[in-house]
Amino acid sequence: MANIKSALKRIKVTRFKTRRNRMIISSLKTSIRRFEESIKAGNLSEAKALYSKVVSLIDKATVKGTLHKNTAARKKSRLSKKLKAAM
Repeated sequence: MANIKSALKRIKVTRFKTRRNRMIISSLKTSIRRFEESIKAGNLSEAKALYSKVVSLIDKATVKGTLHKNTAARKKSRLSKKLKAAM
C-alpha cells in the first residue's frame, strides 16, 4: 500500500476512472448485443433505431477516453456493414 499522499490520490482516482470505464463499456456491449439480436430476429426498423443509439454511445465513449478513436471507427464500420447486409 502506498504511503505518499500523491500515490494515495492516484489510487483513488484510478479506482474512480476504472469504475466509470467499466460502466461505459458494459452499457456499450449491451446495446451492441441488442442491435445484433434485432438483426438476427429480422426486425430492421428496430435495428436502425438501435444502430443510431449504439453509434452515439461509441462516440461518447471515445470522447471520454474509454475507447480509442480507431477502435470506435472499426466498431461503427462493422456494425454498419451488418446493418447493410441485413437490408
